Amino acid sequence: MIKITQPNPNVEVHLPNGKTLTGLRGTNVGDFLAEVKDDFPTPIVAAIINNQIHELTFPIQVESTCIPVTMDGADGARIYRRSLVFLLEIAFAQCFKQGFLTIDYSVSSGGFYCEVKERQPLSTAELQTLESQMRELVSKDLPFERREVPILQAVQYFTKHGQNDKLRLLKHRRKEYLTLYSLNDRMDYMHGYMTPSTGYLKWFALKKVNGGFILQYPRRHAPTKLEPLGDYPKLIRTFREYGNWLETLHIDSVGALNDAIESGRADEIVLVSEALHEQGIADTAQQIAEKNSRIIFIAGPSSSGKTTSSRRLAVQLLARGISPYPLELDHYFVDREKTPTDENGEHDFEALEALNLNRLGHDIEKLISGEEVQLPRFNFKTGRSEDGDVVKLRDGQPLILEGIHGLNPRLIPDRWSDSAFRIYVSALTQLNLDRHNRVSTTDTRLIRRIVRDARERGYSARATISRWESVRRGEKRHIFPYQENADVMFNSALVYELSALKNAAEPLLRQVPHNVPAYIEARRLLAFLDWFLPLDVSLIPANSIVREFLGGSSLKDFKIWRG
Repeated sequence: MIKITQPNPNVEVHLPNGKTLTGLRGTNVGDFLAEVKDDFPTPIVAAIINNQIHELTFPIQVESTCIPVTMDGADGARIYRRSLVFLLEIAFAQCFKQGFLTIDYSVSSGGFYCEVKERQPLSTAELQTLESQMRELVSKDLPFERREVPILQAVQYFTKHGQNDKLRLLKHRRKEYLTLYSLNDRMDYMHGYMTPSTGYLKWFALKKVNGGFILQYPRRHAPTKLEPLGDYPKLIRTFREYGNWLETLHIDSVGALNDAIESGRADEIVLVSEALHEQGIADTAQQIAEKNSRIIFIAGPSSSGKTTSSRRLAVQLLARGISPYPLELDHYFVDREKTPTDENGEHDFEALEALNLNRLGHDIEKLISGEEVQLPRFNFKTGRSEDGDVVKLRDGQPLILEGIHGLNPRLIPDRWSDSAFRIYVSALTQLNLDRHNRVSTTDTRLIRRIVRDARERGYSARATISRWESVRRGEKRHIFPYQENADVMFNSALVYELSALKNAAEPLLRQVPHNVPAYIEARRLLAFLDWFLPLDVSLIPANSIVREFLGGSSLKDFKIWRG
């Protein structure tokens, strides 16, 4: 029987483990989840409520399904790190009256490389003072207050505090409001969700390195521990070179990029960016020629632009009279039944042991010695190795191998290591939204892949996003640990590329349905791309790395002559 009644003062929250929580309507989701926090192995920092991600301060007004967001997940890790950056910013402002803090890029052991501008680098004692201040704020468990303010009010605040990078970014803001977070008397825009308070941020450290310092944070696989800080001289040098490129273009943030596009400088940005890329590839070819390298390895994570980079390198080598022979690592897969399995019992095709290393070493040995070799060809339909081409290299002709294991010292026999030249390719962008909001290199590669997968393979953005976590696991195991083994790090990032990819990526991301897990990631990427003005893609040359993803690459069908 239906009758009119008063609303129930209580509301139910349904968890994925089958438990149901009941509490007063309007209670924050964080208070609900505090009752079951021991059911989860890592700290809860947010919640997915009816397939929308929310902060723990979000009030529950209706019956809801709720998935806790923990620090061992991608969203939880981002929330923790973003909140940690805000904590660092607040502590820095309290400790030092001069200088500007910048968050430049991430390092693979878990941390952000940071620098201080317009004053001397922080001394060891000053860095200790800064870390102590951060820990004091954590011990006080102070709330981060979230507020939506009109754009004009945000502009007035950032003008007062001399934050010109924020002002340039807001100049192109299409929405009439901005979400700001505050602690004490300090406010800032942080691109994404935050923890409720400073008390959540217990795991961090500050380490002095190379004129700056690293803000260490825990990795996802061990979210309450800090890993030993690695040494990344080549990676840091590559990022600094990219920073110098940005200075050459007078573009130090997304706001500056938008200004340049709006003022009609897009053609200049594209031409200079591409020229800097070509210069880097030409320099690499010259080093290979001078070293007389017999084996050239090209490795890098997914959607880093390895294919275009390797083909542009081949063109530069050919211009120097060097014709490398492309040896395809995919043809060295072991027969399917010999393929190693992962922790889930699935074939792990990315493991080094998925390759026939003995056969590869034998063939390289014979080829470089000038002997005729019967190469394998892997039949992907049958899952078995078959006979391929019979090959004999010309005198001095080098091999070129592209694949994820190119930097792993176990790939080839030790005696040929000195004859090898190793190239690491990745999109190591350093163009950030502003001084405190990074543009993730991973996000850049994911957007590249979404656009390419849709055009070349017919995959939806939902499908690409769903596979991305598995791709990232493989990179962390098989690529990133060996990146410092490279003789050259080639940065395939282009300052203008997200503006170029924007119009292709946004419609694909909008097609992700609301009721699937990939929806949350799609919305996050759309919010990110919303900060970029689009760039006319007709300005992009046919041999650009961006063309590998957008289409129209003149290098797509390029092959080195094997005669």
